[in-house]
Amino acid sequence: MALNKVEICGVNTSRLPILTNDEKEVLFERIKQGDMEAREQYIKGNLRLVLSVIKRFSSSSENPDDLFQIGCIGLIKAIDNFDTTLNVKFSTYAVPMIIGEIRRYLRDNNSIRVSRSLRDTAYKAIYAKENYMKQNLKEPTINEIASEIGIEKEEIVYALDAIQSPVSLYEPVYTEGGDTLYVMDQISDKKNKEESWVEDISLKEALKRLDERERNIIEMRFYQGKTQMEVAREIGISQAQVSRLEKHALKNMRAYLRP
Repeated sequence: MALNKVEICGVNTSRLPILTNDEKEVLFERIKQGDMEAREQYIKGNLRLVLSVIKRFSSSSENPDDLFQIGCIGLIKAIDNFDTTLNVKFSTYAVPMIIGEIRRYLRDNNSIRVSRSLRDTAYKAIYAKENYMKQNLKEPTINEIASEIGIEKEEIVYALDAIQSPVSLYEPVYTEGGDTLYVMDQISDKKNKEESWVEDISLKEALKRLDERERNIIEMRFYQGKTQMEVAREIGISQAQVSRLEKHALKNMRAYLRP
């Protein structure tokens, strides 16, 4: 999939506007008052987020124009649902929404046919998970998802597994300077580093302001991709304690990132 095109869906990507933080705040206030022109400006000012996300799907055979359009739907949903009282940057909230929208599109267009009932169950679980994380700032257990949507946990696990797209171990996931990283290279350590998303929000500086235990928890949770239960077992405390420490750490980091 070629993602180095200057024009995607009739949009000249080299001339996309960049909004300052002040401009974003002013526009969002107007959006909340129903100003459609401000909404349009806000969408255009964040299209670079969509471009950065679809680069992650460079190994896909999908047309980049199609992915761009789907990503824009995710961006619009993020704008319509963004809660400014959460004290997080819009980009931090929007990127997972855009990724989720593209993944749903790819699942629906998967060549392996999955029954409608299975897809419906899987999507209900995904939406429930997204809503839970938005409200509680932590990942729900499968039991909590099952309780929320009223479906047996075994059915949820089966449905989520059914909609996953098969991936070759030799599929490239990242290339830089001629060195290619393949899926098989990531299996053993399970790490999913995304420095490109966090450099612009000074995350490393925010981490330095945490004490050692909180910093370790954040690194294990968001750099190493471990669950709260895995972190709890590793450092010898309860999952509830991990959850409290994680929330406290995130609160301190937000205070630094958005003084």
